[in-house]
Amino acid sequence: MGVIIKEVTNKKELKKFVKFNIELYKDNPYHVPNLIDEEMMTLDKDKNPAFEIGEAICFLAYRDKKIVGRISAMINYRSNEVWNQQSARFGFVDFIDDEEVVDALFEAVEKWAKEKGMKDIRGPLGFTDMDNEGMLIHGFDQLGTMATIYNYPYYPKHLERMGYEKDQDWKEFKIYIPDEIPVKHQRIGEIVKEKYGLKTMKFKSHKEIWPYANKIFYALNAAYTPLYGFAPLTDKQIAYYVKMYIPMIRLDMVTVIVREADDEVIGFGISLPSLSKAMQKAKGRMFPFGFIPLLRALKLKPKVVDLYLMGVLPEYQGKGVNALLFNDLIPVYIKQGVEYAETNPELETNNAVQAQWDYFKKEHHKTRRAFKKQL
Repeated sequence: MGVIIKEVTNKKELKKFVKFNIELYKDNPYHVPNLIDEEMMTLDKDKNPAFEIGEAICFLAYRDKKIVGRISAMINYRSNEVWNQQSARFGFVDFIDDEEVVDALFEAVEKWAKEKGMKDIRGPLGFTDMDNEGMLIHGFDQLGTMATIYNYPYYPKHLERMGYEKDQDWKEFKIYIPDEIPVKHQRIGEIVKEKYGLKTMKFKSHKEIWPYANKIFYALNAAYTPLYGFAPLTDKQIAYYVKMYIPMIRLDMVTVIVREADDEVIGFGISLPSLSKAMQKAKGRMFPFGFIPLLRALKLKPKVVDLYLMGVLPEYQGKGVNALLFNDLIPVYIKQGVEYAETNPELETNNAVQAQWDYFKKEHHKTRRAFKKQL
């Protein structure tokens, strides 16, 4: 029997859509499953404020009544306006290694995108940069992270076969923690703090960080605006992410740099103990027992940390503010016995960001790609 493509139209089907990724990779040692409830919320029109500035559709591929693939198509109208594009996005894409399945899935999203008047399609991307993005093309033998996509090596081969071409690449690095703060960072940090009237903020409770939560995301909006495909988050999106992420952060691994004159956030560094192995144990579910390894991973001394979000306001970039972040976080990592930090994906063209690692021992261990095809 051939492949049948069905649009996801209800919560029951959406749950199957989300769980297919976990089932496809259940025996893979490098894949890190997302939490089912969190991914369903991301794709829920009634819960994710991204649907106020965009729309999406999800498809499942069946063969012999068995799910063999999934894909979502999205349009972020705000991003299209910012970048003067007529682009659709594909994401949440998984499939067995079968040309007929892959062709049917992409035919469905391309047809939908054309009907919406789009001129090209790009991905894998999410609604925003806060969603997982970029197809892995190098580093298939590396453990994934909570904030990134893991996929089999046959995925990009199918994209290229169908005429998809490179749009952008991201690099990821392991940054090995030094025995002490580099002397140059110490010196630069003191100069920058004095010159610009800056202060390093640390928090003893989540209650203390809440007044700065929105400010952090406003700073993120400004810092990330020039980056590929980014569109500033709306106030409702910021509230959504604040509610989702602030309660789970580990306070000693959060550093916020503020301007003393007005208490505005001009830089931030948010890291977390690696939750990859804990997420594997949870298998996509918080309950009844999935929360136990996650809580343990958040509290224990980690060997690996994920550099989840880092940013500096454009007017302070290239002036040494990052040194203040490192000067605060490196001692925390040393005290915890951290061996290395995993960066989030960094655009290969973003030389300024990658240059900040030149003072550390580093390893480029993963590369991921956004593909593009004209419609």
